[in-house]
Amino acid sequence: MQAITPCLWFDGKAEEAANFYISVFKNAKLGEVMRYGEAGPGEKGSVLMVTFTLNGQEFSALNGGPEFQFTPAISFAVPCDTQEEIDHYWTRLLEGGAPMECGWLSDKFGVSWQIFPAILPVMLRDKDARKADNVMRAMLKMVKLDIALLRQAYEEA
Repeated sequence: MQAITPCLWFDGKAEEAANFYISVFKNAKLGEVMRYGEAGPGEKGSVLMVTFTLNGQEFSALNGGPEFQFTPAISFAVPCDTQEEIDHYWTRLLEGGAPMECGWLSDKFGVSWQIFPAILPVMLRDKDARKADNVMRAMLKMVKLDIALLRQAYEEA
């Protein structure tokens, strides 16, 4: 068991969300599905919590009710080695969701994701401030990130 497991609060859609996420990520699996018993507070037999793993990261999805909603204040970052990977995660996670700027999106459940090239942090930390600034300016103009355009901005500085 990992030291910290994110627990996502859903309003009756925990199992649906877990199944959606494991369909998006290649290295994913569904874990345990816990159901409410006689003590409730949910209807006996309905899903209380679902565990699942995405790319080695364990998650819990809890059917906690309508009290809380997701915001972009918390997001899950998915570093990608290729544009194909970016396109895959972007397209799948965006189904029913909404795009944001700079590689961020909100999925159909309201969970925020950052889909970005793994090389991006390296370029943004470059000791040559002109290169880092050029990449930042290019990224700020994008919604879905484009590795070729980011590399071009880096190399043209």
